[in-house]
Amino acid sequence: MTLDEIAYNIRNLYRGGRSSQDDPISLSQLKFNIKYYRAMLIRRDYARNGLVTRHLEQDLRCIKLEQIDASKCCNITIECPVYRSERQIPRTVRFNFEEAITFVGDVTGHGRIQLIKPYEVNFLTYDKYTSKVKKAFMLEDYLYIINPEGMDTVNLRGIFEDPEEIGKFLDCNGTPCYDGTQVFPMPMDMVQGIVSGIAGGELRLLAGSVSDTELDRGSDGYSGQPQQQNSKE
Repeated sequence: MTLDEIAYNIRNLYRGGRSSQDDPISLSQLKFNIKYYRAMLIRRDYARNGLVTRHLEQDLRCIKLEQIDASKCCNITIECPVYRSERQIPRTVRFNFEEAITFVGDVTGHGRIQLIKPYEVNFLTYDKYTSKVKKAFMLEDYLYIINPEGMDTVNLRGIFEDPEEIGKFLDCNGTPCYDGTQVFPMPMDMVQGIVSGIAGGELRLLAGSVSDTELDRGSDGYSGQPQQQNSKE
């Protein structure tokens, strides 16, 4: 299902199948809640099982890199080329003690680059055997590549908090990496859990609010004007 299909399905559940032009909750609100529940369920599943299904993963196919002076921005003292993504990477879902990044490598989807912690960078000089090997790390939502060996683009895959943010990135042919017509990145059983959660939470609160049978967008029994008390004669 697409994100729009999930949101429309939840709104139809709230309407009870009836058409309405005066919904108290918008599609944008529903989409925000869908993303919120999705991130929460992914975090919960990972904490319990330590597993991540591939149906949650999204691909930033062709991230452009630029060379930087790492000593001026990142306190890196190693003497080797350092490249950085031209733009910030969308935030990933929060895992226990690691980034929810599943792959960093070349744009062919092969040639994996090891992802390390930022504090490990300054110790690479003392690594006798792999000090010249490509390494990657995340800092302030930017992706850094050490010893890129001529790379000007890089591929990154992960599980992101807001899947729609991936639509701002393009592949090497200029096609958006995600749009609203694509399947929303989560398995169908998670869709069921999200629909149940929203229907039993946010929509239940709306359903319990005072209804507007007079169609004046106000609570029944209140016209918006102060009522005058009748004086006793």
